[in-house]
Amino acid sequence: MKIQPHISYQDNTMHVENVSIASIAKDIATPFYCYSYAAIEENYLAYKHAFSQQNTLICYAVKANANQAILTLLANLGAGADVVSEGEIRRALQAGVPANKIVFSGVAKTRDEIAYALDHNILQFNVESEPELQLISELATAKNTIAHISIRVNPNVCANTHEKITTGKSENKFGIPIAKARDVYQYAASLPGVKVQGVDVHIGSQLTELTPFEQAFSKVAAFVTLLRSDGHDISVIDIGGGLGINYSENETPPNKEDYAQLVQALLGHLGCNIIVEPGRSIVGNSGILVSSVVYVKKGEERQFLIIDAGMNDLIRPSMYDAYHQIKPVDITTNETSRYDVVGPVCETGDTFSKNRELPTAKADDLIAILSCGAYGSVMSSTYNTRLNAPEIMVNDSQYAVIKSRPSYEEVIDQDIVPNWL
Repeated sequence: MKIQPHISYQDNTMHVENVSIASIAKDIATPFYCYSYAAIEENYLAYKHAFSQQNTLICYAVKANANQAILTLLANLGAGADVVSEGEIRRALQAGVPANKIVFSGVAKTRDEIAYALDHNILQFNVESEPELQLISELATAKNTIAHISIRVNPNVCANTHEKITTGKSENKFGIPIAKARDVYQYAASLPGVKVQGVDVHIGSQLTELTPFEQAFSKVAAFVTLLRSDGHDISVIDIGGGLGINYSENETPPNKEDYAQLVQALLGHLGCNIIVEPGRSIVGNSGILVSSVVYVKKGEERQFLIIDAGMNDLIRPSMYDAYHQIKPVDITTNETSRYDVVGPVCETGDTFSKNRELPTAKADDLIAILSCGAYGSVMSSTYNTRLNAPEIMVNDSQYAVIKSRPSYEEVIDQDIVPNWL
C-alpha cells in the first residue's frame, strides 16, 4: 500500500523503496530521517520533462534540504542551485553544481558573501534592495568584474498560504514593489560593474493552486515588456519556486506539467530563459522522520503519545501549525485511539498533532511522520542539548547514513569556556 512516492507498506511493514524501516531502526537509533533516492530523482526529472519545451534552468532551492548527498544527487542530474548564503554556495560547489548554474537570492547578502560569489562568477544575483545593488556594484567594480543581476520584484499577490511563508505581498520584507521597480532598473543600468539581465519573482511557499502564479506571472510579463521599451535587455525571468506538496491526503497541489504550461502561456512569448527554483516539491515527499514511542500517558482530558522526536528535530508543526500525516511503521493492529502526539522538549509547543486518531500504540512502537524531506533536518537544532537526528538515504534495497548523529561530547565541546572562568 503506497503512502508517499516510493514509500509503502509491504507485509504490513513500512518500507522506503525496498528497505524496511524496522530493519533500519535495528541499526540506527531513533529518531532519524529517511529519504528515498528514487523519489528525489523522479521529482527533479518531472520538472525537467515538464519544462522540456522551454529554455529552462532548474535551480534546486538548497534551503529546503542542504544535505550534501541530496545536492550531489541533483547535481549529477544537471540541476543548478538557488542559494541564500555563502555557506549554501560552498555546499553547492562542493556537491558539483557549476558556478554558472548558481543563483544567489536572499535579502541580507553581506559584503563577504557578495565578494565570494563574484570570485566564483556565479550565474546571477537576485537583488532585493537598492543598498544591495549599490554594494554589488562597488565590489564588482573593485574586482574589475561584472555582476549579472536580476531584480526581485514584489507583485503584491496573495499566495493563499501560511502568513509566515508568503513573500509576494507589499508588507513582506522581500523584493522591490513592482510599482517602484522601473526606477530601480533605470538606476541599476547606470551603475558600473553591473549587467541587468533579468526579472525575478517569488511569491511564497507551499502554494496549492495556480491562480496566484497566474496573477504574478501576468504582472511580470507586462513589466518585462515595459522594461524592454525602456531599453533594458531582459533575457532571463526567474519565476522562483513555491509549488506545494500534499501534506494531507486531501491536498492536491497542481502538477508540474500544468505549472509549466502556465509559464509557457504567460511568459513564453517573451523569449526569455526561464529559471525555476523548486525546493519542497523536489524533496518534501521523499522523506520521513522515524520515531519511537517512549510512553503512552493518560491525562485527565487527553491521551498523550510521547515520542522521542521533538520540535528540535522537526519544528514545522510548532512554528507553522503545520499538518503532517503520522503513520505506524507496523500496521498489524486494527484498534485505534485518539492521541496528542508530543515530544520530549520542555515546551508546550513541542506538539506534532492534537486529538489525532491513530492505531493504538504502546511503548517502543515505531511511528513515521510523513512529508519531512523539506524543512525538517535542515531547520533542526540541539535545543535541550538533544542530539541532531541522523539522516539516511535509501536507494532500492540499500541504504546509507548521509549525516551521522553527533556525540554529546561533540555538541558540548562546541562551547568554549574562557580561561578566566
